[in-house]
Amino acid sequence: MKKVSIIGLGWLGEAAGLLLQRQGHLVLGSSTRSEKVERLREKGLDAVHFSLDPDPKGTACQPLFDSEILIVTLPPRSRLGDGEAYLQQLASLRALVAYSAVKQVIFISSTGIYPNENKAVPYTEKEQLTENNVGNAILYRAEQLMADSTSYALTILRMGGLMGADRIPGAYFSGKDQVVGHTRVNFIHQDDAARMIAWVVNQGHWNQTFNGVSPEHPLRREVYAKNAITMGIPPPASYLEAADEIVGREISSEKISTTGFSFDFPNPLDFNYYPRLGTS
Repeated sequence: MKKVSIIGLGWLGEAAGLLLQRQGHLVLGSSTRSEKVERLREKGLDAVHFSLDPDPKGTACQPLFDSEILIVTLPPRSRLGDGEAYLQQLASLRALVAYSAVKQVIFISSTGIYPNENKAVPYTEKEQLTENNVGNAILYRAEQLMADSTSYALTILRMGGLMGADRIPGAYFSGKDQVVGHTRVNFIHQDDAARMIAWVVNQGHWNQTFNGVSPEHPLRREVYAKNAITMGIPPPASYLEAADEIVGREISSEKISTTGFSFDFPNPLDFNYYPRLGTS
């Protein structure tokens, strides 16, 4: 049993916390909303109110930093600005961790960090990234910031498009016109993303970077069509014609698989979904 704290019990953080708890770990997580803290406690997942604005705010949040392992699932929200606020949040968090009991950190990043360029072979964790060639400079700076510390061992999980449960890719484009359908997806099911986090915790894969992406990459239009059939929703009304200028990256998950991790949902065409209400 390990003491594990999770900064950000959102859609992925909550799933990972519940899984780790079922596996016997002592889990404490955080939410920026006091009403969600109460809901999580009712589900049996211990949580405290904690936020970074960018300085820490919250009540009774010190126990978050008494754990051996810290999982950071803060969303970058770079679409709401230039991303500087997110980097300030991480800098404040890193300072807290430096003077805490935390020895290992799992940082949830995104495959959006890879360049927006067509490539003949899939992108791997060995890709040479710089702030000038990445697909998202804020993600790159965030990874660099979290890695710039000697107080903890860091493992970075670059998650693909997080789907499954109540996130149905076809629902986002249902009935819409001129939808991109000819590029391949880099999705991962919520269950597999949570299991990957737990895998790192249980197996001790520290000081690593792993891509979190299902190993199979069907076309987007294939996924949307399957969602329409299985979920009873209208498919996209029309698709864009294939165009070279529309980038379609493929991300490799081979590295995490070589550690012995196996995907319960290797093909996004087989993801299961169960739309839920009132669980945000």
